[in-house]
Amino acid sequence: MADKHQNDYMDEGDDFKTPQPLEKKKKKKKKKTTTIETESQRSIDITVKQISEKADRISPIVAYFSSGYDPSAQSRESPKVAVYQTASRKRTRVVVSPPGSNVEFVGSSHNGEQIARQTCVSVLGVLDKETQTLRILPIAHQKVLRLDTRVKANEAADSEAAEEDGEEEKADPSLHTFWTKRAILDDKKRKARILRDDPEAQKALEGKLDQVEVNTSALENTSAVVARNIPPHNASATNPREAYPIEQIIENGEWSFLQDVYWLLQEEAGAATDGYPAFVRNRLFRLRDNKDETEKETVAGILTFITHLIKFKDVNSMVGLDSARSHRFPPTIRDKCNRLFKDSETSRLPDDKINLLISYVLVLTLHVDKFKTDFEDIAKDLRMSSVDLRKHFENLGCKFAVENSIRVATLPVPLKFPQIMRRRMKRQR
Repeated sequence: MADKHQNDYMDEGDDFKTPQPLEKKKKKKKKKTTTIETESQRSIDITVKQISEKADRISPIVAYFSSGYDPSAQSRESPKVAVYQTASRKRTRVVVSPPGSNVEFVGSSHNGEQIARQTCVSVLGVLDKETQTLRILPIAHQKVLRLDTRVKANEAADSEAAEEDGEEEKADPSLHTFWTKRAILDDKKRKARILRDDPEAQKALEGKLDQVEVNTSALENTSAVVARNIPPHNASATNPREAYPIEQIIENGEWSFLQDVYWLLQEEAGAATDGYPAFVRNRLFRLRDNKDETEKETVAGILTFITHLIKFKDVNSMVGLDSARSHRFPPTIRDKCNRLFKDSETSRLPDDKINLLISYVLVLTLHVDKFKTDFEDIAKDLRMSSVDLRKHFENLGCKFAVENSIRVATLPVPLKFPQIMRRRMKRQR
């Protein structure tokens, strides 16, 4: 049946009304015809039309904010939305800039969550109740883009992002997953030769070095430098929960991927827990007795994140590789761990990134045990001795106490970090 509404949605100038929420959907066996019952129990017959994607038109872009930002709550001014695409339209980048804010939300079809394995295809449905037509529209890249928070950079960089996207990938070897180590090394040497042969760059570099003041006495008197890799914190906080805010460690959009321990609590008490760390297993009985469902779900999410962090450390080491080989990481959590703890140029975890991962785990254990934790079991999970783990606790600003013959770590506030120890000069006689 052909009518004036049969044309593609790209050729029409009329705007569709926002679809109202439907309570029930009931499909009949007629071809391309569906019966829908509304809230008033009045059924309507609609015609379903599949709109194909055109090569010369851009498809609708669907995205969500992982941080919980709601653009409709801004009553004064709508946020600015910019879309960039490469010439081949294989890659898309969306930038949402709220008015009067120094942050922006960026999502792309080739970075972050979007590079994970795609198990489904997403489409967009638009229902026009006046014409009784339901249009099924393809969305860009058949994916729902994730918009992550980013501090605003130079505005000129965003205006030229679409044109320079291909050139930036050729210049940055970290974006080329399939480059060999030899190719990356050759590219670094080539860049070094180009920079060295540039007389203007050499002159500017020498001028900057001449302006640097070196404190020789401080270098001579300093015996060690404290390498403190810690999660986001507030040193002046008066509450232990505010000292290391859990909202800055686990984002709002990540809680839905941390439900494994909560689902385990819904099963019987004898469910298999061998795949979980000892710290998690020892807290399950206490969590089952908790009557507050909100607190139980929050603590269960933290325990699940601890499990993923420990397994991520094991899977990137030779010692615990066998125990974590069969562990399944959600794509969002794996991408976050790679971004925080892994160097793109090497396949192993650097020492400073391992220390940062351990600090994340210890802060989460403090939240679970209400900032008074026995660290014997977590030391075994991290494959460390209790003596070595105490240094990491001290680096977080923790103190130690003995309760019932058990040494526990506590978190006093405000935070006080260890100071740099300086060597005293011996007097000459």
